[in-house]
Amino acid sequence: MKKLHVSIFSVLASLVICLPFLFSPRTSSTWQTAQDITICHVESEPSASATSLFNRLADDQSFMNKHENPLPFIFVGGGQKITFKTPDGQEGTGWEFKATKKSDKYVFVIHEWWGLNDYIKEEAGNIFNELDGKVNVIALDLYDGQVATTREDAGKYMQSVKPERAQAIIKGAAEYAGKKAKIGTVGWCFGGGWSLQASLVLGKQAKACVIYYGMPEKDVEKLKTLNPEVLGIFASQEQWISPQVVAEFAENMKKAGKKLTLKNYDADHAFANPSNPKYNKKFAEEAMALTIDFFKKKL
Repeated sequence: MKKLHVSIFSVLASLVICLPFLFSPRTSSTWQTAQDITICHVESEPSASATSLFNRLADDQSFMNKHENPLPFIFVGGGQKITFKTPDGQEGTGWEFKATKKSDKYVFVIHEWWGLNDYIKEEAGNIFNELDGKVNVIALDLYDGQVATTREDAGKYMQSVKPERAQAIIKGAAEYAGKKAKIGTVGWCFGGGWSLQASLVLGKQAKACVIYYGMPEKDVEKLKTLNPEVLGIFASQEQWISPQVVAEFAENMKKAGKKLTLKNYDADHAFANPSNPKYNKKFAEEAMALTIDFFKKKL
């Protein structure tokens, strides 16, 4: 009987906590609701990987609605498509800007959920130019040639990515760069999370990692194996990679004994994406300046 009383009490307590969120009317700001959903989801599935947690956001219509279809753009810059072998017996592709003089320094650029489109090629070219052409820059294609022009397709492509295949592409690119390569990683959104995952995969070859509003790794034991310092660029108005998620990441990095520099902008998700109609040019340029300075110091 005592156990029954405890069980009934637990159920009633849970209802008291959850009912306000289930039945309270929506306001013009959904930050609190989205924040609570994100935190509860993460806590209820502690074993879920960071990449799978982010991929599931494609099932969240409010997240989908935040991503307006990209504005038309045709890349006319330099660089060239490359192909390399991957350890799973397949091939990977990327878009490379080769250093003007032979260099063992590389930056791996990882695309948003749209895929390796012309905007990402442009961003990779900008990074190459800002690094004075002294660093090889490769925009990796984790979608194996698929490029989305609608958010529905973007969600589908993102959810179809198998971690083993993405890791194989990263390893193949590292093999292409060479065993002596010093590699920095950077990515946005989907690519932000994968920038961190890439640095974990690359081991000692990883020298600098930049994350733009991507899902951080939550496993402290994995973070203990991370080699480079991390620059995390986040948006304080973000509803999914919320300030609470960022704070948890900072705490986990501290537990892992790793160095993290955080820069938060009073902006929303994807503020640095020029294909986003809500692109914040000022913040994007400032964040890129921080990124370039970070790479110059660490590579």
